Amino acid sequence: MNVERAGQDVGVDLAAVARLLADGTRADFCLALLDGRAWTASELARHAGVAPSTATSHLNLLVGGGLLVEERHGRHRYLRVADRRVIELIESLAALAPRPVARPRSLSASGRGQALARARLCYDHLAGALALAVTDAMVGRGLLEWGPEPGLTGAGSAWLAEVGVAVPSGSRRPLVRACLDWTERRPHLAGAVGAALCDHALTAGWVTRVGTSRALAVTATGRRAWQGHLGVSTDGL
Repeated sequence: MNVERAGQDVGVDLAAVARLLADGTRADFCLALLDGRAWTASELARHAGVAPSTATSHLNLLVGGGLLVEERHGRHRYLRVADRRVIELIESLAALAPRPVARPRSLSASGRGQALARARLCYDHLAGALALAVTDAMVGRGLLEWGPEPGLTGAGSAWLAEVGVAVPSGSRRPLVRACLDWTERRPHLAGAVGAALCDHALTAGWVTRVGTSRALAVTATGRRAWQGHLGVSTDGL
């Protein structure tokens, strides 16, 4: 049976979503937008190394397919990921994607890749080696329950309050969610707690953005904080 036809028979055209991400340029756009910011079409074109007209064509398809949404401010068109379901989809696919064996085209490209692997934004929470170290430390200290249904413990709630991490109340978003890390191939902390911890780390200056990418760098203040609050060594990060 034709797979696409079978999907349509049950009211789901899964192949339509697959086609949107089957193109390398469109996939590159989606990965770039995981930094949680809105990008202009021109910025995305430069990022992917394609002509503005080519970028516009691809972005129109992504918006039409519901993966991205656009906002217009004056002459500028800003694009961002539609919602968290799309973020989870892209991150999950990235974790399953094969790793290219080719050498980076330049030293700067290699450096960017290493920076992303060390610490980065996964939309609104931490990812990379730093996120795994923080998650492991929280689990080890009994702050998180890390099983089939991850959750925040009573000790975890007390710890967040002590550190000054404010988790918004009244949200339908899960407090704790496991998000598969595509560079580490293990799940890291996401959900409302992950987002609040990331926001606190940025506000308190524990981490800082690296240029315009979604890579993060641990600051001297952050090294002391991660060590003092969780016993996390950031050597090599």
